[in-house]
Amino acid sequence: MILLGSFVNALLIILGSIIGRLFKNIPDTMKNTVLSIIGLAVAVLGIQMGFKSSNFIIVIISLVLGAVIGEWLDLDKQLIRLGKWAESKLGKKTSENSISEGFVNATLIFLIGSMGVLGALDSGLRNDHSVLITKGIIDGFTSIVLSSTLGIGVLLSAIPVFLYQGIIAVFSGFISAYISEAALNLFIQEMTATGGVMILAIGLNIVGLTKIRVANLLPSIVVVGIIVCIMFLFQ
Repeated sequence: MILLGSFVNALLIILGSIIGRLFKNIPDTMKNTVLSIIGLAVAVLGIQMGFKSSNFIIVIISLVLGAVIGEWLDLDKQLIRLGKWAESKLGKKTSENSISEGFVNATLIFLIGSMGVLGALDSGLRNDHSVLITKGIIDGFTSIVLSSTLGIGVLLSAIPVFLYQGIIAVFSGFISAYISEAALNLFIQEMTATGGVMILAIGLNIVGLTKIRVANLLPSIVVVGIIVCIMFLFQ
């Protein structure tokens, strides 16, 4: 079953989010401290990912062009609108963090990174779901912490995670047939570094130091792929 790994990953995010809501009544001072620590940890993870690049010019160009495209499409607004729509359907009107905030932050954290791409490719090409299941365990524990501070919106991030990884798994045969292993390895390397900068921005946003609209940087991942393809075409 090609989609097994994606399904398990999404399921563990849902379970983690539900467990995290059991700790929603922790004192505000403790919640703020935990949220700040989460932000700092996410920022450090982003920095580590950023150092994976072998050609940081690719990362810079991808982020700049991706930001232009993302701002033009205003993806951040679309994600927030989707979260607000879910909020209205669930009738969630509380003083805690909104559903849209938890949804947007969790979606970006769980989507950006190489494990999702590599795991989905393994699921599709070799029917090996170990990478995605491992990612699911990590995401599950992360969702416990995130949902305890950011709210139930974290649970909804399981939907785009399943769709994103599932689509890659389904089309993995096409990807392997038309993209060389060297090009794919370079793409994953530079995508990881580009995603790292975005993860760093998410961490700084959570801490409250910045208000970067990270969702508008998502096209940068596509730009990385285009740049890598162009580089290999002209070799």
